[in-house]
Amino acid sequence: MPGDSSPREELAKLSARPVSKGHSPCPRFLPTPAYRVDTLLQTLKDGLTIGSLYALIALGYTMVYGILKFINFAHSDIVVLGGWLSLITATAIVEKLGLTPGQIPPWWVGPLVLLIAMVACGIIGFTIERLAYKPLRRAPRLNVLITAIGVSLFLQNTGQLQFVFGTRPRAIPQLLSDQTLLQIGNVHIRLLDLVVIGTAVVLMVGLEWLVFHTKLGRAMRAVSFDVRTAGLMGIPVDRVISITFVIGSSLAAAGGFLWALSFTSIKQPADTSWVLLGLKAFVAAVVGGIGNVRGAMFGGLAIGMLEVFGQQYINPALKDVYVFAALIVVLLVKPGGILGKATVEKV
Repeated sequence: MPGDSSPREELAKLSARPVSKGHSPCPRFLPTPAYRVDTLLQTLKDGLTIGSLYALIALGYTMVYGILKFINFAHSDIVVLGGWLSLITATAIVEKLGLTPGQIPPWWVGPLVLLIAMVACGIIGFTIERLAYKPLRRAPRLNVLITAIGVSLFLQNTGQLQFVFGTRPRAIPQLLSDQTLLQIGNVHIRLLDLVVIGTAVVLMVGLEWLVFHTKLGRAMRAVSFDVRTAGLMGIPVDRVISITFVIGSSLAAAGGFLWALSFTSIKQPADTSWVLLGLKAFVAAVVGGIGNVRGAMFGGLAIGMLEVFGQQYINPALKDVYVFAALIVVLLVKPGGILGKATVEKV
């Protein structure tokens, strides 16, 4: 997990230990088979955690693209709003309960904070769709793309105002204990790890069920296939599109909440770390197959694993390079994404 010293760092410390004067040089630390297994398990755990967050955020990109065929660049800023709203809500609840720093709040505080953030971001997503995107429903795609970039810049700069979120990083109150639930060798699986992965998996499974096993899901798939025909068949297209934005924004809020829990410190809304998070989630959606719900889930896990394994076993400084190199390779080899389908567009 983020915050723990990686096995690579521990190895570097041991191998670079200075030699005392008058003593024979101690041999460099050589990793044992047990150490290699611990490193592999730790890397798998970190990759699964980060990949789950990427997949959760990528679902918002792929849902909007699947229906409207445009990239909602403001989606990453909804993730930022989710993280900051979670921080503000958690801080208010902890102060209301009269807890001192370091005290763990009751178990229901975390789910309540997540629910409030998802509802608030869902409302914001609905408002953005109604005010910014709906008037451009029949406009050229370039107009919609420019509008999406404008909405993103508006949210970033508004969030930096001192009476909104400000420009200083803040720490979210500790909502879960740091206890270890399972230990495999020297790898500790904490309660926070299971909560982050479990929440992301539950939300992704819930979305899978919604899209493929409900009436609303059939309407979404019909609209994504052909908007005009779906309207002629009696499907309320505008309502389906608005619901899609609400669901995507709610998932983005959940991603922001889980990201805040994992990293504890939340940076300002326009920080490059948030920009990279949104870009990597978008890359995950493209690699898996933009417009494909299952592809977004697969792409998120694949990108998370690639980033963490490359950081651990190749070069930590190039962790972002691995992600964008994978995007280039996939676009060259399979432009529709790993689980996507190639489409032919008449011009």
